[in-house]
Amino acid sequence: MDKYKVIIGLEMHCEISETNTKVFSSAENSYNDTPNSNVRPLDMAFPGTLPVVNKEAVKKALMISIALNCKQPEYLYFERKNYYYPDLPKGFQITQETKPAPIGIYGELVYECNGEKKKARINNIHLEEDAASTDHHTTFSTIDYNRAGVPLLELVTEPDFHSSDEAVSFLEAMRSIYKYANVSEADSRKGQIRCDVNVSIMDANLDETDPKNYGTKVEIKNVNSFSGVRDAINYEIKRQIELKETNKYDEMTQQTRRFDETSISTIYMRSKVDAIDYKYFVEPNIPKFKIDPNWIEEIKTLIPTFALQRKENYINNYNLSDYDATILVKEKEVSDYFEETIKLGCNPKSSANWLTSIILGHLNKYELSIKDIYLTPAMLVDLIKMIDDGKISSKQGKQVFYKVLEDKKEPAEIVKEQGMEQIGDEETIREIVVPIIEQHLELIEEYRKGRNVFDFFVGQVMKQTRGKANPSTTAKIIKEEIEKR
Repeated sequence: MDKYKVIIGLEMHCEISETNTKVFSSAENSYNDTPNSNVRPLDMAFPGTLPVVNKEAVKKALMISIALNCKQPEYLYFERKNYYYPDLPKGFQITQETKPAPIGIYGELVYECNGEKKKARINNIHLEEDAASTDHHTTFSTIDYNRAGVPLLELVTEPDFHSSDEAVSFLEAMRSIYKYANVSEADSRKGQIRCDVNVSIMDANLDETDPKNYGTKVEIKNVNSFSGVRDAINYEIKRQIELKETNKYDEMTQQTRRFDETSISTIYMRSKVDAIDYKYFVEPNIPKFKIDPNWIEEIKTLIPTFALQRKENYINNYNLSDYDATILVKEKEVSDYFEETIKLGCNPKSSANWLTSIILGHLNKYELSIKDIYLTPAMLVDLIKMIDDGKISSKQGKQVFYKVLEDKKEPAEIVKEQGMEQIGDEETIREIVVPIIEQHLELIEEYRKGRNVFDFFVGQVMKQTRGKANPSTTAKIIKEEIEKR
């Protein structure tokens, strides 16, 4: 492997799921298992239908463009990309390519890979309509037009990745941005994320800044999961190195391959000597329009703080571990929940401990979202405060947590109903401890000789208070009273 450098570029397609309607039609933009239920005549290319641009889709596309430090165009154009395929009923796709620039160009993204920060250059990001989806059966195929016209963002990177780890880390960072910005659910199980991967290898001693030194590029089309991206890249690297080592690499032509999940391999589809001529021209039914600079400034105010920045804040300002901070920022809803507890005065480490262990453990076990549980940030703060104040023990705190979820009541109400509240007042406990010690003065001498009678005194206090005395406070007072005698 050290003899070669791997050059990887990505094309990431992400559906904008957070709009009410599709990008050019009034059909509902929502995932639906029932085929052909979210369609309008425009989606199926019926004659006489005209596209109307969805302003919200443009707004969300601009938000991602700004977040990726791209340059936005002065005027927004749409174009027709002409090609024929069964799932493209019009015979063309409305997209952006050449006039004069798409929704964003020449940006960059800083992301983390294996604990190290990396930077990837963004060539462009453009807004287009998705095609319908085709399902191939044994003797026939079916087309579902629900996906036709769904707003789609295509992001094209420069070939800045050198391993499958880097490529997948970048994709995970982008998925997080889409979700944090409320642009997309970015759920690959719903087909909302798909990737094309370009892979080539070159001799390690050559200058990678010169594209002429790159090896023959292989494009792997429509990989539907990040694990698939990792496996496809790793397989393709191994395949190309074997061709190098057997002196067959020069015979390989530029080609398109597909990833087969069953065999975990890439399979030849077609050669790709030259770029396909899609005969782009400006969409005649959508006039160009000027993007108001004031609108850009307004959109900037809506961009949230993303995961990487939040993680750095949690580590630097809240002294959380890298592990805990990474878990907290993985889902925006969890991060928002955590930050709400901090605003309410909770100790960050206590809140993080509860979230990363008990709460997320419960959510993962039952496949729930944090939005699904009854315990609000304010309730968690109250629960932690009762533990910190010694009103209940940590063990009791967990019991209260599950009881809150079960009974849908406030933590304080559960504590009162269950009679859990501890006796934490020192004077109250001392009034109980002193008579017990006075009744067993003979044990003090035994204690001084090294006999363990301490547990006996603690047990007597717990028996008298029905287990409500705070254990640490009880132990402290017993020690003080013994040493007085």
